[in-house]
Amino acid sequence: MSPLRRRLMFGVPLALAVAGGEGFYILLRRMQTQKYDPHALPSPLIGKRPPAFTLPGAAGMAGFTNTDIAAPPKPMLVNWFASWCIPCAEEAAMLGRLAQQGLDIWGIAYEDDTRNLAQFLATNGNPYRRIAADADGTTAINWGVYGVPETYFIDKTGIVRWRYAGALTDDIVTSTLNPLLAKYA
Repeated sequence: MSPLRRRLMFGVPLALAVAGGEGFYILLRRMQTQKYDPHALPSPLIGKRPPAFTLPGAAGMAGFTNTDIAAPPKPMLVNWFASWCIPCAEEAAMLGRLAQQGLDIWGIAYEDDTRNLAQFLATNGNPYRRIAADADGTTAINWGVYGVPETYFIDKTGIVRWRYAGALTDDIVTSTLNPLLAKYA
C-alpha cells in the first residue's frame, strides 16, 4: 500500500470524526446557553400575512379563508392537527385550557378523514372556533407546515408573529406564547 493511500485511509475518517465532534460540541454549548430549540424551525411567514387559501369546513364547523384571519379582533392561533397524530392528542388538553382562557384557536385538519376527525374531537375535546379541512395538503405546503401539530400565532393585524412545530406544552406557553399575547394584546 502506498504512503499516500495509507494517509488517506487514516486521514479521512479522522477528519470526519473531528467534524462530528465539533458539531456535537456546538450543539451542547447551544443547549447549555438556552439557544437551541429543535422546535424553532424557520418559517418564511414570520412577519407576513398567511398565503391565500380557501378551505371548507370540517366536523360540522365553518371553514375559513385567509381573509377571515386578515384582521382578527384579537390575537389568535391557527393550529394544524390531525386525528391520526399522537402529539395532537397530547396537545389537546393544553389547547382546551387556552380556549377556556379566551384565546381564539382556529384549526386546520391536515389530510384527515371526517369520521376519524369527529371521533378525535369527541375524545379529546374541541377547542376550535372554526375547523377547516386541508384534505390534499396543498394549503399546508403553502404555509410551510413541516408536520402536525404545528401552531401559528397571528396578531390583530393579521401578521404571523410566531410558529411552533410540535405539541404546545406548559413550558412553551409560559416562556413564549404568554409573552406574545401580552405584547400583541
